[in-house]
Amino acid sequence: MGHRPWKNPLHLVLILQIGFAECQKKFKSNLMKKFQDSSEKVKKGGKSKVQNEIYTEIYLTIEESGKVNMDHEVRQIETASRKPSRKEKTIRCEDIFKASPGRDEPIRTVMTKGVAGIGKTVLTQKFTLDWAEDKTNQNIHFTFPFTFRELNVLREKKLSLVELVHHFFTETKEAGICRFEEFQVMFIFDGLDECRLPLDFHNTEILTDVTESTSVDVLLTNLIRGKLLPSARLWITTRPAAANQIPPECVDMVTEVRGFTESQKLDYFRKKCRDEKLVSKIIPHIQTSRSLQIMSNVPVFCWITATVLEDVLKTREGGELPKTLTEMYIHFLVVQSKLKNVKYDGLETNPQWNQANKEMILALGKLAFEQLEKGNLIFYESDLTECGIDIRAASVYSGVFTQIFKEERGLYQDKVFCFVHLSVQEFLAALHVHLTFINSGLSRRKSNLHQSAVDKALQSPNGHLDLFLRFLLGLSLETNQTLLRGLLTQTGSSSQTNRETVQYIKERLDDNLSPEKSINLFHCLNELNDRSLEKEIQQSLSSGSLSDKLSPAQWSALVFILLSSEKDLDVFDLKKYSASEEALLRLLPVVKASSKALVSGCNLSERSYKILSSVLSSQSSSLRDLDLSNNNLQDSGVKLLSPGLESPHCLLECLRLSGCNLSWRGCEALSSVLCCQSSILKELEVSNNDLQDSGVQLLSAGLQSPHCKLETLSLSGCQVTEEGCASLASALSSNPSHLRELDLSYNHPGDSGVKLLSAGLEDRHCRLETLRVDHGGEQRLKHGLRKYACELELDINTAHRNLKLSDNNRKVTVVREEQPYPDHPERFDHCCWQLLCTTGLTGRCYWEVEREGCVVIAVTYKRISRRGKSADCRLGWNDQCWSLICAKDCYSFWHNKREKVVPISYGSSPSNRVAVYVDCPAGCLSFYRVSSDKLIHLHTFNTTFTEPVYPAFGFGFGYWSYDSSVSLCEL
Repeated sequence: MGHRPWKNPLHLVLILQIGFAECQKKFKSNLMKKFQDSSEKVKKGGKSKVQNEIYTEIYLTIEESGKVNMDHEVRQIETASRKPSRKEKTIRCEDIFKASPGRDEPIRTVMTKGVAGIGKTVLTQKFTLDWAEDKTNQNIHFTFPFTFRELNVLREKKLSLVELVHHFFTETKEAGICRFEEFQVMFIFDGLDECRLPLDFHNTEILTDVTESTSVDVLLTNLIRGKLLPSARLWITTRPAAANQIPPECVDMVTEVRGFTESQKLDYFRKKCRDEKLVSKIIPHIQTSRSLQIMSNVPVFCWITATVLEDVLKTREGGELPKTLTEMYIHFLVVQSKLKNVKYDGLETNPQWNQANKEMILALGKLAFEQLEKGNLIFYESDLTECGIDIRAASVYSGVFTQIFKEERGLYQDKVFCFVHLSVQEFLAALHVHLTFINSGLSRRKSNLHQSAVDKALQSPNGHLDLFLRFLLGLSLETNQTLLRGLLTQTGSSSQTNRETVQYIKERLDDNLSPEKSINLFHCLNELNDRSLEKEIQQSLSSGSLSDKLSPAQWSALVFILLSSEKDLDVFDLKKYSASEEALLRLLPVVKASSKALVSGCNLSERSYKILSSVLSSQSSSLRDLDLSNNNLQDSGVKLLSPGLESPHCLLECLRLSGCNLSWRGCEALSSVLCCQSSILKELEVSNNDLQDSGVQLLSAGLQSPHCKLETLSLSGCQVTEEGCASLASALSSNPSHLRELDLSYNHPGDSGVKLLSAGLEDRHCRLETLRVDHGGEQRLKHGLRKYACELELDINTAHRNLKLSDNNRKVTVVREEQPYPDHPERFDHCCWQLLCTTGLTGRCYWEVEREGCVVIAVTYKRISRRGKSADCRLGWNDQCWSLICAKDCYSFWHNKREKVVPISYGSSPSNRVAVYVDCPAGCLSFYRVSSDKLIHLHTFNTTFTEPVYPAFGFGFGYWSYDSSVSLCEL
C-alpha cells in the first residue's frame, strides 16, 4: 500500500494543525460558492437573490413508519392537502442528527422522503451552506454532498472511498487527508430514486478499508451498512417509492418533507416577488382552483406559479389568470420562450414561437414522452441520442430553456440531463402526444385517443398517468390552443369530440371506481371545463334534498366536492347526506379526511365496522372522534373494530358506542384497546348498553393498565351495581390513573357503591374531577331502554272535545259526540284533535303505547298553539314538535312540516305497539316498533331541546277514523 504518513503521530499532528485548518477553510469557501451559485436566482434591480435570501422554511416531519407509498406523487400531494393538522413530530433540518429525548443510541443514518419538487435537495443545500458559513453543526469537520446523478456515471469505475472523496473534493487531496476516521464527517446522498447502481445489500462483499478500491456500489452499501467508516454520519434523500432500496435496519431515523404550510407559502411568495400587492392577488387566485391549491404545497410549483402570475399581472394587465394546471403550464412555457428571445436574441418583439423555439420544444416533448414511458426522470447522452436529439445541441437546449430542462455535470465531466420537475416532463409529454396526433391528420379521431388515454390511466393501479391525462385533455380546449398559437400549425379543437370525451368520462365514473381514480376523472372534467356533475350535486345540497338513490358518478361528485371544499373537514355528519350504509361506504374518503365522524343511527352492518377498522389503521386517516351510537354494533362489531383501534397509526381520541347492544363480552375487546401501548383513546362512551358488573370489571382491568390514557368514561345506564363500583374504585387508585370524568348516572350503585367511589376519590393516585351517580335506583337494572320507563298520565285539560279519556286517563279514543269538557286555555280546538300528557320531561324517559287505527305519537313543547284553523297547531307542523304518524302502510315522521317516510314491514310479527325514548340533555328522540319484546328502530330525531317536552297524541291529517285510540302501556 506504500507509506502511510498518518502512522507517524507527529506527522498527523502537523496535518491536523496546519493542513486541516487551511483545507477546511478552502473547502467551505468552495461549497459556499457552489451552492449560492446553484440556488434559485431572481433578478431584482440588477441583483440576484441567493439561497439565504430566497430560502423559505419547509415543513419536515419525523416518520413513525417505514411504509412505502407507491401511489403517483400527485395522489400523495392531494392526500396530504386534504388532511387537517395532525399531531406530528416536526424537526428542523439542522437538527436531524441531534439526539432526541429518550433515545439512547446516536443517530448515524437519516433518510428523508418526499415527492419530486417538494424541497429535499433545497434542504440538503441549505444544511451544507449553513455549515460552510459556520452557522450550524460545527462539530462536523467535513460535509461531503453527493448526488446519485453524479454517482451513476461511475458505475463502471473502481475506486476507494478516499479516492471518491478526493476526486469530488480536491481540497482534501491537496491537504493530504486520507484517514477520515480521525474526523467527524458527514456524507449527503441526494436523490436515491435516481440511483442506477445495483445497491445489493444481501450479496455484497464486506469492505472495511477506506483505501481499498472497489465498485461504487460496494462502497455505498458498506458505507450505509456501517461496515465502512462507521463513525460517519449519512443523510439520504429519496422520493417515497424508492425508499425501500435501503434496508430499514440501516436507517436510524426517517423524516418526510411535506412542502409548504400556508404560512410558509405566503412567506415564499413575499420573498420571491418582493411586491405585497402582487402577493395579495396570487394567494386568493390559487385558492379559487382546487388543482392549483393542491399543487401549491410543492415549492417548485410555487416557483412556477409565481413566475407565471407575475408575468400575467405585470406585463398583461387585465389578462385572464390561469385557473387549471394545463393553463398554468402553457403560460409557463410561453414565459420561458419569451425570456429566451430577450436573453439570446435581444429582441422583445421577436415572435415567441420562432423556428428555433419550435424545434427545441418538439424535441424536448419527444424526450419527455419516451422517457416517461420508461419511468425515467434523469437522462444521459445515450437517452438523448436514442430520442434523436443531437448531443451537441443538448447544451443549447439546457442553456436556452434553463427553467425547463437542466444539464448537470458529474465526475469526469459526464453530462446528466433532467426536467426541473416531474409535472413539467408530464406536461411536455402530453404536448408531444397532442401535437403528434394533430399533425398526423388524425384529429377527427381525437375522441378515440382521449378515451384510450382515459382507459389506460384507469388501468394504472398507482395513478402514474393521472397528471399526463389531465394535461392531454386540457390541451384539447380551444382557449388553451389559442395560447399556443404559432407553436401549433393547426388546431385540433372540436366541441363535439370534447363533448364525447366528457360523456365517456361520466360513463366511466359509473363503474364504481376507487375514490382516487374518480377524483382524478373529476380533475379531468375540470380541465375540459365541464362541471355539470358538480353543479348538479351542489344544487341538491343547497336545497337540502339529496336523493337517496344517487348514481356512482353522483356519489363520486359528492366526494370530490366535499374534499375540494375550502372549509376544513372538521365534522362529517353522515345524516346530512343519507343515513345508510351505502352512503357511508361511498363517502369513506371524506370520513378518512375528517377529524370527527358522526355515524350514529345509520343501520350499519358488520361490513361497515370492518371497513371502518381499516380506516382507523390507515396512515392517511385524520379521524380523531368517531360516533357510532345507536347502531346495532353488538359484541361482534366491537371485535371487528379492535384491530383498527389498536393500530399504531390510529389517531382516535374519542369513541362513542352508546346504545349499540353491547354486553359484557364486548368489554373484553375494549379493555384490550385500553391496554394497548399505541392507543391514544382519551374518551370512551358506552352508555345505554347492558354491560353489567362483569363488563365493568373488564373495563376496570383496562383502566389499570400503565398504557391506558383514558380521561373520560361514560357508563350511564349500564346496569352497574355496588360490585361494579368496587372494581372502578380499585382502578381509580391505580398508579397512575388518568381518568378525570366518570359518568355512572342511571345505574344502581346504592349507598355502598357511592361510598366506595367517594373513598377512592381521596386516594392520592386518583385524578377524578367529576363523578356522576344521579338518577339511580333499582329500576335501572331493567333490560334495555325499559330502565328509563316513566309514569305518564293524559291531561284532560288539553284534550279536544272529540277525544274521550278512560282507564284512569291512560287511554284516549276518537268519538263522534263532543265531550262536556269545561273551557280551558290549554285545550286544543277546531281541527287539532290532540292532547298532551300532564308531565314535562327533562331527563331520559321511555314509554310504550298501544294504538288502534291511525294515530299521531309525538313530543312537543307546552307552548304549542291550541286554537285556530291554522295547521300550525298540528303535531309535527311546526318547530316546537316532533311526531310520528302511524298510517295503515307506513310510518311518517314530521318536524316543522318536513316529512320522512318509513314503510311498514310487519313480517311474521304484526304489532301495533310503539315505543318512544327521549334523552333531553342529549337532544335525542327515538321511535321504535315493539315486536315480541324486541325494539325495532324506526327513526331518531337529533336536535337541541331548549325546554321540557311533553308526550302528545293526535288524530287527523286524513288518516284517522272514529274509534281510533291510543293507550299508555304498563311497564
